[in-house]
Amino acid sequence: MAITIEELFEKLPGAFIPEKAGDLDAVIQFELSGEEASDWYLVIKDKTVKVEKGKHESATMTLSSDSQDYKDIVTGKTNPMNAFMQGKVKLQGNLNLAMKFAEMFKLS
Repeated sequence: MAITIEELFEKLPGAFIPEKAGDLDAVIQFELSGEEASDWYLVIKDKTVKVEKGKHESATMTLSSDSQDYKDIVTGKTNPMNAFMQGKVKLQGNLNLAMKFAEMFKLS
C-alpha cells in the first residue's frame, strides 16, 4: 500500500540524523498541492526536529510541489535534482537548506 503524505511526515522525526544537523536553526515549510494537498513545516533546532501541520509565519526555506511528486522524491522514485530542474519542485529562501535536508533524514 502506498504511503500517504501524513504518514511520510509522521516518519520524519524517526528518520532524523541529529549529528548531520550541526548547529542548524531553521524552519522548512512544505506547501503541497494535488491529491494530498496540505501544508507542513519542520522546526530544526538544537539537533532536534519538530514536525507540524500548517503554515509557519517565518520559514527559512519553502518547498512547493505536487504531493505525488514530493512522495516520489522522498521514496527514491524521482531524483530530487531532476525534479527541481523540471520545475516539479520550487524552492524559496535558503536554497542550501534543501541540500542539507537530504543529508539530515534517512527514510528506509
